[in-house]
Amino acid sequence: MQSILFQKQHNIAYITLNREEALNAFNYQMLSELQETIQQIHLDKEIRAVIITGAGEKSFSSGADLKERRTLTDSQVRRNVKAIRDCFDSIANLPQPTIAAVNGYCFGGGFELMIACDFTIAGRESKLGLTETSWAIIPGAGGTQRLPRLIGEMKAKELILTAKKIAAEEAFELGLVLKVVEKDSLLEECEDLAKKILRNGPVAVTQAKYAISLGMNTDLKTGLDIESKAYELTIPTKDRLEALQAFSEKRAPNFRGE
Repeated sequence: MQSILFQKQHNIAYITLNREEALNAFNYQMLSELQETIQQIHLDKEIRAVIITGAGEKSFSSGADLKERRTLTDSQVRRNVKAIRDCFDSIANLPQPTIAAVNGYCFGGGFELMIACDFTIAGRESKLGLTETSWAIIPGAGGTQRLPRLIGEMKAKELILTAKKIAAEEAFELGLVLKVVEKDSLLEECEDLAKKILRNGPVAVTQAKYAISLGMNTDLKTGLDIESKAYELTIPTKDRLEALQAFSEKRAPNFRGE
């Protein structure tokens, strides 16, 4: 059985973590399949937004597969940790906007996948946390670095050092979650956000994401230089001229990503 399900529809890619019986925990096979899927999406210009969710009703992902971990040598553990880190870095570096549809438990590596995405919409009953220290390890797929950048150093230390599990509403208050919705409407809400993004110029969206993501990790002057270079790439596009023409004709623009 495939550990990752992938489909493409109306310029949106759908990724489903497909190990429902294991609460969608990450084993090496799943990480390998997910990395291959992300590489495919990266190169597909028809895909303009990505939605990631977990199979079933209980879990987005409970993190690393601890049953598998018990059978691994130290070198195999290091292999898995590198695989999950590289995979989530690939997700964070996708040119397309990414949306995590959190539909239940979101712990450890599942949480790290969530914060590697651009947006998170969570079901109301979801529980979230970086619980690694309770297993005598630390977050190893970006959690110690991305979380402080999202919510500040002190609060990130609290969540990581106490292995605290939080409700979706608290995650919203911390700025980790864009919106909390009823589980039945979770996918619809994610699709609605994706469709709002799809209305805009594809080149502009990817360049805006790039400028924000890269600039956030630099000083303001460097960030402004990044923005300027990203803006330059939109000037010669056909889409920019189409937007001006559509404005003059009082119609919706027809963007082609060119």
